[in-house]
Amino acid sequence: MQKFVVGPLGVNAYVVADPVSKEALIIDPGAEPEKIKRFLEKNGLELKFIINTHGHGDHIGANGFFDVPIYIHELDADFLQDASLNLSGAFGFPLISPAASRLLKDNDKIKLGSLDIEIIHTPGHTPGSVSVKVGGSVFSGDALFNSSIGRTDLPGSSQRDLLKSIRQRLLVLDDAAAVYPGHGEPTTIGREKKDNPFL
Repeated sequence: MQKFVVGPLGVNAYVVADPVSKEALIIDPGAEPEKIKRFLEKNGLELKFIINTHGHGDHIGANGFFDVPIYIHELDADFLQDASLNLSGAFGFPLISPAASRLLKDNDKIKLGSLDIEIIHTPGHTPGSVSVKVGGSVFSGDALFNSSIGRTDLPGSSQRDLLKSIRQRLLVLDDAAAVYPGHGEPTTIGREKKDNPFL
């Protein structure tokens, strides 16, 4: 797994690759796609698809640079092509992503070479926010952060839903599970259960 901090809002974009098949996916290519592409090429990785944890502009901005299928939860699919929904218009950089190739649902299972990927619907930051579980790691998007949680003061967000998602869908994972959030530093489920002031 390789992390790239991209764009003015410091989004964490992740490349996850199967070491055997060299197949790869990108989680949340928000900006600066050239440096992600260079990493893929340098390591001989074959990009198969993109997963957007949710539809906000800072997480989807470079979707169109990569000519691969885009996966997003069905409740956030409209965000990709609506600058008002994805909030990029409000921030002064209206952007449109290509449409989704696959609409994700809770508990979807996806194969990437020998890797098993599980989609966990974690609404609250947006209606269609998902966390992406790969082995003992979970990519939490803007749901759960190191010592914090996602914003719930945005259109379509809900603090009640977000806290329910975190408690019922993420904190039930193994304490040792690594959490790779959409912004900031990684953490673990156990650490957040113990120390997160919002929980």
